Amino acid sequence: MSASDRQVAIDLVQEACTKGARKHKACEILELSTRTLERWKREGVVDQRKGADKEVGNKLSEEERKLILKTINSSDYCDLPPCKIVPLLADTGVYIASESTIYRILRKERQLSHRGLSQPRKHNKPEAHEATGPNQLWSWDITYLPTQVRGLYFYLYMIMDVYSRKIVGWTIQHTQSGSCAADLIQQACIDEQIKRHQVILHSDNGAPMKASTMLAKMESLGVAPSFSRPSVSDDNPFSESLFRTIKYHPTFPLTEKFETIFDARRWVMRFTQWYNTEHLHSGLKFITPTQRHTGVDESIMNNRHKVYLEAKKDNPERWSGQTRNWRLPAVVRLNANRKKRMAERSNLGGLEEAI
Repeated sequence: MSASDRQVAIDLVQEACTKGARKHKACEILELSTRTLERWKREGVVDQRKGADKEVGNKLSEEERKLILKTINSSDYCDLPPCKIVPLLADTGVYIASESTIYRILRKERQLSHRGLSQPRKHNKPEAHEATGPNQLWSWDITYLPTQVRGLYFYLYMIMDVYSRKIVGWTIQHTQSGSCAADLIQQACIDEQIKRHQVILHSDNGAPMKASTMLAKMESLGVAPSFSRPSVSDDNPFSESLFRTIKYHPTFPLTEKFETIFDARRWVMRFTQWYNTEHLHSGLKFITPTQRHTGVDESIMNNRHKVYLEAKKDNPERWSGQTRNWRLPAVVRLNANRKKRMAERSNLGGLEEAI
């Protein structure tokens, strides 16, 4: 009911009561309760509820809407977006509406699409990859390390194994270049004894990632490339998460910053040792990446499961259901369909039947 209709209802009831009618009887005829009527009198006839339809005082008339549609769909402006139409009209001394108003009208008329002869470039979601063991799927990226000189940074190149989260290679350089990245991937393949066509290397679309030197080195090593969509960090979540762990580590020199590149390399060396061998990774249910990488995680999880079963056996009244699920996923996916991931998580079931 609009505000004007509410005011009419109030006036009608007031008129009926003046002529001797009972208020609740008059409200029943209008299919209203006396409480509602009193609330309208007390709080006003405008509906203050969130999401309620409200009358806009400066609402466009139908003639104005037709003029706007006629103008923006004319031959002079049909290929232009509202952000260009409005200033061009202003140059001719004409104002019909703001950009937001024109966008709102286009949306309501189902005309909010790309306006122009050129078609916007479409970027499809990158191909989904999965790993069932270590050294099958790697992810890498480059991040800034602050120095004591304003505007000057060191660049940390880091490769991690998606399955185990282990850091398998890193280097710090003064610049970003494809040759430095090529040297790093070669050394990582040597350290992990990677065979041809064994591993997929995922990265974003940065210049070093797509440099001809880097791509040529990957081809010679038999490493398959995989790239994120431009400006979409969610396509490379594992490296982004690792860099966040680095920057939020208590020993990271956020205020003091790195004085020399050797200081930065010493710090990252200590961090890598801690991360791989001591850090209880929450994404791995609190085992270290090295334990996952070397395959000892299964025995650790089985032992934890036995401990929980014994605890439940000793005090069954403390357990309303199954014991904690210590099982790690057998398959780790990169850029998989989100609905598919959620369905898999819901179907994991209890660990008692799985182990």
